[in-house]
Amino acid sequence: MSERKLLFFEDGNKEMRGLLGGKGAGLAEMTRIGLPVPQGFTITTAACREYYERDVLSGELLEELDAAMARLEQFTGKRFGDPANPLLVSVRSGAQFSMPGMMDTILNLGMNDGVAEGIGKLTTERFALDCYRRFIEKYGEIVLRISHHDFADMLEHIKDKERVRHDHELSVEGLRNLTDDYLRAVSKATGKPFPSKPREQLMGAVSAVFESWQNERAKIYRKLHNIPDNLGTAVNIQSMVFGNLGPTSGTGVCFTRNPSTGEKKLFGEFLENAQGEDVVSGTRTPEPVDTLAELVPDAYANLQQVADLLEHHYRDMQDIEFTVERGSLYLLQTRSGKRSAAAAIRIAMDMLSEGTITQAESLIRVSPEQIEKMLHRGIDYSQPLKELTTGLPASPGAASGAIVFDNEAALKLTKTGSKVILVRPETSPEDIQGIIVSEGILTSRGGMTSHAAVVARGMGKPCVCGADSLHINLSKRTVTVGGLTLAEGDALSIDGGSGKVFAGVVPLIEPALNEEFWRLLTLADGAARLYVRANADNPADASLARRFGAKGIGLCRTEHMFMEPGRLPTVQALIMADHDEDRERALEKLLPVQREDFYGILKAMDGYPVTIRLLDPPLHEFLPSREELQEQSAAATTQGERVRAERALRKVDSLHETNPMLGHRGCRLGITSPRIYEMQVEAMAEATFDLLQQGLDPRPEIMIPLIGHHRELIVMRRLVESTWRKVELRREVKYGVPIGTMIELPRACLTAADIAKHADFFSFGTNDLTQTTFGYSRDDAEAKFLPAYIAHDILEHNPFAVLDTEGVGRLMRLALADGREAKPSLKVGICGEHGGEPSSIAFCSELALNYVSCSPFRVPVARFAAGRAKYLQGEQTDK
Repeated sequence: MSERKLLFFEDGNKEMRGLLGGKGAGLAEMTRIGLPVPQGFTITTAACREYYERDVLSGELLEELDAAMARLEQFTGKRFGDPANPLLVSVRSGAQFSMPGMMDTILNLGMNDGVAEGIGKLTTERFALDCYRRFIEKYGEIVLRISHHDFADMLEHIKDKERVRHDHELSVEGLRNLTDDYLRAVSKATGKPFPSKPREQLMGAVSAVFESWQNERAKIYRKLHNIPDNLGTAVNIQSMVFGNLGPTSGTGVCFTRNPSTGEKKLFGEFLENAQGEDVVSGTRTPEPVDTLAELVPDAYANLQQVADLLEHHYRDMQDIEFTVERGSLYLLQTRSGKRSAAAAIRIAMDMLSEGTITQAESLIRVSPEQIEKMLHRGIDYSQPLKELTTGLPASPGAASGAIVFDNEAALKLTKTGSKVILVRPETSPEDIQGIIVSEGILTSRGGMTSHAAVVARGMGKPCVCGADSLHINLSKRTVTVGGLTLAEGDALSIDGGSGKVFAGVVPLIEPALNEEFWRLLTLADGAARLYVRANADNPADASLARRFGAKGIGLCRTEHMFMEPGRLPTVQALIMADHDEDRERALEKLLPVQREDFYGILKAMDGYPVTIRLLDPPLHEFLPSREELQEQSAAATTQGERVRAERALRKVDSLHETNPMLGHRGCRLGITSPRIYEMQVEAMAEATFDLLQQGLDPRPEIMIPLIGHHRELIVMRRLVESTWRKVELRREVKYGVPIGTMIELPRACLTAADIAKHADFFSFGTNDLTQTTFGYSRDDAEAKFLPAYIAHDILEHNPFAVLDTEGVGRLMRLALADGREAKPSLKVGICGEHGGEPSSIAFCSELALNYVSCSPFRVPVARFAAGRAKYLQGEQTDK
């Protein structure tokens, strides 16, 4: 049975988002429960997909559309195109997933000279001309592809001539002249008159909205938010209600809770004597929604009742578009509201406490990306700051960057590594590329529900809107405020939480995480199948990870300890040694240093496991570069200096490898130079026994890197156990230490059953496992061809950022099954960068790994993603 191409609102419901789109499903549901929704119907996403197959509106759809318009005429008692009793409609996009401002909307469709004259007689000439000029502008821009700036320039010219600031202040004569200018501009641009037949207008508008699904900004937005390209958009055709009919009319957008803070209070904005595009476009800065209570008290009371009803009905914070026409409230849209990270957490926790949603839903309602955004820093107000102005706090967070005024400048500067702040009079959907790459957004016009505010909140970017003391000159590419003029490229800072704007780059402080944040993470911990450790190489990082809730260290990289400047000469002496005596002297110097390292990190993580990986990188990484040594030799002023430089040069040459990432490193180094590993194990044992004597609970685990054959592990395990036993005998202590291995080579995955017999644990090193599975050199791949692979849809994601579950994941699945079959008690984790990436964590949860390990700052994200994974995988019962 083929999918329906057209449904009236009364025939749909909220469960039909895939067919009706989010807007159509919302209108249908509000109609179904008896709320005041202007009558209309939805042309479905199935019709959009058919349109792209045929590249034209089908004859069957046109017949259905004509019949639907006739039925709408019967419902309303008005006639499409009849000057005496005209029906005007809106034509609005509405995809399955919210894409605010990315596609197109046309209001007042059905206007022509005769209809405008008729409406003028029924209402006022001002109202009729205002509707007509708005329709010509939007239809000309969206359907006829005439530049928005052409219309905007004509409007500004008339406003300047009449010395008014806002369009609603124009005289009737000014509106008449503006409408005539618009019509002449369309005729000049297209070579034919503006379409006057309402049916022709409707066909053009429907086609244009379908085509807006594939406009550049919509494609960029879908890619950013992982929305499939094959869904298509619905088109909602609805009888018009008018907010521009005078002082008891207006339009607004409200949220049932504050989208920035989550406070349970009606929040939004209202514009008297305006249409909806005036609010979302930011061309006028609206008033708070409670001003409606003073203008039209009954409509405000109705709005509050509707807001409560819709939130209760949908069990989520709602974003509601509404119009008041001569005192009567009409609803034009409801959807789950975009919200800041802080608001998402507060709303989820409040609704859980209120009994509105379950624990599972509270975890699903917040995204891992929002948890990460809560960890972003804010402005340090204790430091001297040069405040320039204050606007509306549209989206929280702080950002500093170079001023840019458009997409091109933003893209150009960010490609050089610069951070930018996008500064605009107001943003439009065309600015999406600049918004994506910018650190934050600043506008001189628009309110808390303008395009800039909504999109910034959805992306988690700081935004200040409506800073009307800013004078932005786009032609000169400057912004002036309080006598100070800043040019493009000058530094600016914004605080989206307070609305403040500052000159220059401001100092930042670490975030203050509230009780709701920690409560949510505790819920996630209770739901998670696995726990979270951290990758940490020093006590400070270990302590930070512990504060963020890490239950141990999954990877302590000892080579990072060797890289510290004060130790590098000793390490170099070890590598350069030609005789055992010299080598032993260097090891004797390193032993107490390593002992202190391990003591500090084990103490910081007292009571939790700490997995310490033995030295892994190629030895040549610790030596100066060949070019540096050649320069030293050439610049030597004494024979001794020259001999030392040439000796070092010969050593570098002897250690040189064609492919060092697959060369003399990991366990191969331990087998050929066992004394280095023996020193590290001795240092670990001494640190452990020191802590035990102090009554503490150290839990070291020793991990052998780059095992590809079980016999390598046999040799290395024997070395570790022998060294550990010697320290036990010397210290008269008995303490068993787990010994395991990194699984980071395909052969290790394929022979995991053999390796597991000699290991107490596995830890997947997915950075190297990804390199060796794909055959990619990570640095070369990311710099040279991975972007092209993603652009051509060869790969969906960078496999070094998001785990390749089909290839690398299949090897992990095999290693896990074979390893646990050989040793059921085998503990298995992951310590590559994927251990902090939410979708990769979900895969690890599905595999039933014991833990994931990630950088300290990603521990909260990983904890949350681990708990959320349970419900994403279909378990909808609370723990």
